[in-house]
This record gives sequence, structure tokens and C-alpha cells, in this order.
Amino acid sequence: MIRVETTPRPDWQAAVEAQGLVWHTADGRPYWHEGACYRFTAAQIAEIEAATAELYRLFLAAGDAILADPALLARFDIPPAFHQPIRDAWAAEPPALNIGRFDLGYDGAGPPKLFEFNCDTPTSLLEAAVVQWDWKEAVMPRAGQFNGLHEALVAKWRDIAPYLPPRVHFAHADEDSGEDAVTVAYLRDTAEAAGIDTAALLMDDIGWDEEAHRFVDGDDASIAALYKLYPWEWLTREAFAPQLAESLAAGTTLWIEPVWKMIWSNKAILPILWQLNPGHPNLLPASFDIPQGDAVAKPLLAREGANVSIRRGGRVVAEAEGAYGDAGYVYQAFYQLPEAAPGCFPVIGSWIVDGAPAGMGIREDGLITGNTARFVPHVIVD
Repeated sequence: MIRVETTPRPDWQAAVEAQGLVWHTADGRPYWHEGACYRFTAAQIAEIEAATAELYRLFLAAGDAILADPALLARFDIPPAFHQPIRDAWAAEPPALNIGRFDLGYDGAGPPKLFEFNCDTPTSLLEAAVVQWDWKEAVMPRAGQFNGLHEALVAKWRDIAPYLPPRVHFAHADEDSGEDAVTVAYLRDTAEAAGIDTAALLMDDIGWDEEAHRFVDGDDASIAALYKLYPWEWLTREAFAPQLAESLAAGTTLWIEPVWKMIWSNKAILPILWQLNPGHPNLLPASFDIPQGDAVAKPLLAREGANVSIRRGGRVVAEAEGAYGDAGYVYQAFYQLPEAAPGCFPVIGSWIVDGAPAGMGIREDGLITGNTARFVPHVIVD
């Protein structure tokens, strides 16, 4: 795995905007960074792909163990009213993309190591699926790329289309950066490519029809199916949480992704994975208790690296601010990321669709990967 300096295309902004990535610059510096790329061998990609498939297997087994043991589920700080809906959805396997991004540490020498699984509100999807492929085709057409994301998404929508209602709503929060809007717009495009009728919606515009006992959009039309890029842990704590629990029990709205994603996206699963699979080559030791050695403290519920701190030699060497942490922390053994360039530590985001490895993207930042991390494309060259 080698970081190579490259020359950005003269019209790179227009090129990525044409692919839908309007959020390509943050605080005056490129978020989409094509001034460099990462080169992998086919053998390295095969190792990442195999680790991704193996981690998915571990998460399936962990889900079974957690939902079979009330004491384990209690560690997740999930409101009790949603414990049974999670169990019901896990057993029923409702139509879903089953999409997620494993964030991995990898130095090209040892096995990939799991940092966390972003499977409830995963972003950087358009960049990984479309934008970096378009860049490769324009700049390095003879190189390969670990990237079957777009085709996998369209195929999965087509697969579940017969089990969906006539229209699927797509919703996100009204946030400043536009990152969520870009991700949801892309997923909506993949659904329409599969022949599904869709409608756009802001989360704030979702209402509750008291007479019909169901969720409705801004035009008072029933929301029969909803893809939402919005954390389940927020939904279960908002004013309409009782109505949400009622809707889940009655099945009046099909939620994509399902409510059981709350357990996989919660950092509490990291110590449980280690307890179930001690010494596994793709896992880092993790605990609910502060360990003796170097470790990373992670809130159970957080986004974009917020409130993460790195402890080495008995002192904090890096930390990120944020509004998370009230639900508690887990502690994961520190993994030394390669410093591919001064101040650039790459984290691999390995994607699954329908539980199968489908592609990857790379973000680079300082020791803690936060919301200012840059997305850097990759190629496969032997």
C-alpha cells in the first residue's frame, strides 16, 4: 500500500460535481483529494476483501448472541421499549440493502484490523462508488480498483423491489454540509435505476397521523417505506418515540435500514466481539473498562470521530471535541496507522452490500479520523 502524489485534473471540481459530489471542499481545502492516490496489489485487496467477509460473519454471530442475552443488550443504552422491536426485526429479516462500511486499519503487512462498523448512517458512499471510479477511468484507465458498489446497490434494490410498497421515501436531516443530502440523493438514484418509485423528504417534515396511526410526509401521504440517513439512537429518544415503537410493532412503515442496525453500529459491540472471538486476527482487544496499555476511548454513540481520545504511555496524545459520551465509552487497543505522508494516516472503509464485500474508499486525517478527513482514491497495480 503506497501513497503516490498525482496531478489533479484542471477541471476536477466540475468533474466531481457532474457525478453529484457538490460537497467536495471543506474549510477552503479539498475534501475530495485527487492530488494523491493509494496503490494496492491484487493480493492486498484480496486480503482486505477476505477480512471484510470474515468480519461480517463475526457480526452475524455477535448479533445472535446479543439478542439472546438481555444482559448483553442492556450494555447498549437502547431504550427498553425498542428491545423487542429489534429482536423482531432481526428474526423477520425485512427487505433491506444491508449496507455498511467497515473502518479498518491496514499497513499492507499485517492483517486488516476493525476499528468500527458504520452501518446505520454510513457516508462517503458516492465518493467510493462513483467519483473515484470516474477519476480512475480518466486518469489511470488501465489500473484496477476494488469497486463494485454501484452495481451491487442497483442489484440489491432490484432484488427487494417485489417486497416493497409502490413508493419509497428517502429522508435525511437538514444539515449544513450537504454530506447527508449527497449520500441520500445517490441512494435514491440507485433505487430509481432499479425501477423503484421514490420521493425525497426531510426528517423534520415527517409527521404522525393520529387517526390512521402511521407516519406521513409533508403532503400527508402515508410513508409506507422509508430509507433514512438518520441515527436510530436519535429516533428512539425524540418526542415521537412512542409512535415509532407503535409503528414498528404494527409494521405500518418499512424502515430501511432495519432497527436492529442499532446494535451493529453501537461501539458496545466491540468488547462483545472480542469476548466472543479473543485473539482474532481482524479484531483489536476491546473492553468496557480502561485498560493498562495504549488505547482509544470511543463513545458508544457518536459520529465522525467526535469525543474520541487516544491514550499512550499514560497520557492523552490526541482527542476530539464533541457532544457525545453520555451513554458511556468502550476502550479499544491502539493500532498504529501508517503515516503515508506527513500528518496523513489512512483509514480504509471497506463496504458491504447485502452482506458481501463490494468496494472500498480511503479517508486520511490525523491520528483521529474526523469530519475534516479527506477522501483519496485508490487503484490496483501489480
